Amino acid sequence: MVLSKRKMKQLFAFGVATVLVVCLYKSWGNPTGAKLTLGIGNADAGLLDNEVDRTRYEHHRFDHRLKPDDGEKVVLRNVENNNVLVGAPGDREAHLEELHQAKKQILVLERKIQELEGRIPRRYPDVTFLNYKNRKRILITGGAGFVGSHLVDYLMMQGHEVIVADNFFTGRKRNVEHWLGHENFELIHHDIVNPLFIEVDEIYHLASPASPPHYMYNPVKTIKTNTLGTINMLGLAKRVGAKVLIASTSEVYGDPDVHPQPETYWGHVNPIGPRACYDEGKRVAETLSYAYAKQENVNVRVARIFNTYGPRMHMNDGRVVSNFIIQALQNQSITMYGSGKQTRSFQYVSDLVDGMVALMASNYTQPVNLGNPVERTIEDFAEIIRDSVGCKSKIVELPAVEDDPQRRKPDISRAKKYLNWEPRVPLKEGLIKTIEYFRKELARSNHSQRNIFVPEATDKE
Repeated sequence: MVLSKRKMKQLFAFGVATVLVVCLYKSWGNPTGAKLTLGIGNADAGLLDNEVDRTRYEHHRFDHRLKPDDGEKVVLRNVENNNVLVGAPGDREAHLEELHQAKKQILVLERKIQELEGRIPRRYPDVTFLNYKNRKRILITGGAGFVGSHLVDYLMMQGHEVIVADNFFTGRKRNVEHWLGHENFELIHHDIVNPLFIEVDEIYHLASPASPPHYMYNPVKTIKTNTLGTINMLGLAKRVGAKVLIASTSEVYGDPDVHPQPETYWGHVNPIGPRACYDEGKRVAETLSYAYAKQENVNVRVARIFNTYGPRMHMNDGRVVSNFIIQALQNQSITMYGSGKQTRSFQYVSDLVDGMVALMASNYTQPVNLGNPVERTIEDFAEIIRDSVGCKSKIVELPAVEDDPQRRKPDISRAKKYLNWEPRVPLKEGLIKTIEYFRKELARSNHSQRNIFVPEATDKE
């Protein structure tokens, strides 16, 4: 039986009252029809009618270590007839010990109430109900990360069963904590460099550090995740007949000679540069995908993801969006690496999730660019963020980063043609939500002050 919080509070109050009545009954009998008050004070000091004695009474009540002063007596006053009974001095320790025992029993009741509260089912967003024919069992590797957690939210709200596998290198449990305990959700602490044996219908393979500081921190691990991890996911898809979507990246184009970048462009990548662990790792992941598709008939999809931003980004991931917003919110100088004339195309995370879901549901098997074709310079972007935050931060130029792409803009003709997809969230609208997220993160002083997931209203048109 599940009790409401109100009923448990009533139970607690009743329990406390019962314990105190029992203690008084054991100590001084049962004066029928009388209202009793307990006080500790001098016999000639007016007992509890005096504020000093009331204060001393409260101290004795709540701290059993406090001993009565010499000359004081434990008294019991009958309010009905104003009679006063004075206890023997030798009984004072016994009375205090009984009060101490009552306090211990109250603590036991508090613990039991906490245990009962823990049994109350958590409230979750109202997800769509799907019957067993329409409900899919979906694995998301890296599902506790920035993009993965938003994909989890979308698929959960659609009513599917979602399994997240994450080693929490860059992912965080708090990104998906609002689904913990839900009957359709499962979280597995697992590194996909090792095989995973489960039964699923679809696989979104998102596991990999995606920001330069993270993937450069352990380049060997980054390569293993994008090669061995991809092999394991493709092998799983082969065994269970699942459809698999590989999250590739615009970094496969390197520092491009072709602008904008279509999927037919083969790229311009430095295979031994500081970014190679990620760039070449993703290129090999694509090669593996189509090798499995050709040889083992695995049903694969490849999404080449361009710059994405939104809530749940790491504050220290080294990307321009998070760097600029944090610096602006703290009234620090906004630092650009290079002249600021480099261009990027930024898409909001909900647009990316829509694109990945559309790609998975389609019959198109070639790589597809998912990004925003609106191109902006880094300098312009810094000014937009500064104006959105409303600060007066200076924009400072720092030395350029090695192998930093100078131009980046997707050709999304395939996505429009085969997926009927294109970004819908304007840059400033997405930035307002992202800035608000970071503002709350910076203001946090404890775990309870976290950003709670609230599902956005979906467009039914």
